[in-house]
Amino acid sequence: MLDQALEGVTVLDLTHYIAGPHCTKLLADYGADVIKVERTGGGDPARHLGPFYEDDPHHEKSGLFLHLNTNKRSVTLNLKVTSGQFILKELVKEADILVDNFSPRVMPGWGLDYPVLSKINPMLVMTSISNFGQTGPYRDYKASELVLFGMGGEMHSIGMEGREPLKQGGNVVQYEAGAVAAGVTMAAFLAADRDGQGQYIDIPILETQLGGVDRRHAALLAYQYSGQISTQQAGWLSGALASGTFPCQDGYVEIAGGGPLFPRVIKMLGAPAFLNDPKWLEPGTGSNPEMVEEFNTFFLPWLLERTMQQVWEVGQRARVLCGPLYNTADLLKDPHFTGRDFWSGIEHPFTGSIDYPGPPFRMSETPRQIRRSAPLLGEHNEEVYGHIGYSKDDLVRLRERDVI
Repeated sequence: MLDQALEGVTVLDLTHYIAGPHCTKLLADYGADVIKVERTGGGDPARHLGPFYEDDPHHEKSGLFLHLNTNKRSVTLNLKVTSGQFILKELVKEADILVDNFSPRVMPGWGLDYPVLSKINPMLVMTSISNFGQTGPYRDYKASELVLFGMGGEMHSIGMEGREPLKQGGNVVQYEAGAVAAGVTMAAFLAADRDGQGQYIDIPILETQLGGVDRRHAALLAYQYSGQISTQQAGWLSGALASGTFPCQDGYVEIAGGGPLFPRVIKMLGAPAFLNDPKWLEPGTGSNPEMVEEFNTFFLPWLLERTMQQVWEVGQRARVLCGPLYNTADLLKDPHFTGRDFWSGIEHPFTGSIDYPGPPFRMSETPRQIRRSAPLLGEHNEEVYGHIGYSKDDLVRLRERDVI
């Protein structure tokens, strides 16, 4: 039995920044030999993005890069020159998967598109991640996290009622696209193993958003069946009864307790006398501003006397749907995650041992293993290129000519 699910699978990783590296990280963490092909003269641009360990903007200390590239090997290669393109083709001969996230014209311009590479290795699965896909009127357009999220369909419903739409921080679009790419790539790999023929996969980041997570499925279905477009909601400030985000003693809690769930909220609060009035269970109470104000006169002080954990525990006993709004420090000290060994301490030459987030799923027989930390730039040039026949002297000459 294999120690890891993807042991023996070789992946050429021509990706950078977030979406592509997240895709290949998911493969690497479960055993694939991922060879990260980085440009000469700086490597993956994510190496130069913060946050940096101890605020030192060093290309080997980027937290983003370190997280996204565990278990990979790194080589440097200049794909803009003929010698570099030749070397990549040599690597393709022994690869099972190749992932890139260049704009659609780049790989064909270098003579490294799928029709060329599949002649070298007919079993190759090649996945290309781009903003809008390999075809269509927008294929060459530039985009950003904000643009792609906005075009994805539901940003118009986020933010304060009556104000401009907002997007929450972070790189949700990039990570979701990377996760989709990893799943589809493995499906194609299994098909290649069955049929003896690889294939090309076109991953448009925008299309991973259409109908994706973050309310989009529900919103698309609602429009298709009712013609209604979702509108902005502003949580408890908009006047929802016991539903939304509320302050407590040490932060905020999220509660869903309106409508038919309100009797559970009454139980959570200890059944105060004023909530015995049948009016609280009448239809429309949850959107009546006067009723909401009367309720919050009791509810908000009750919350502010309790911590997130206390509200959550009382709510769970009353079967109220609720939970704490954690920040990063809260996550790191939560006993559930430490009890499940979610955080992994990984040793790196430039940072020492620091904690990394664990895997998004657990496999009983072939679990994730940390085989190596994120690689140093070009750390495995000699190892990888030596395997395909290049001597140390060859590598010196290639380095002098800026090929590697």
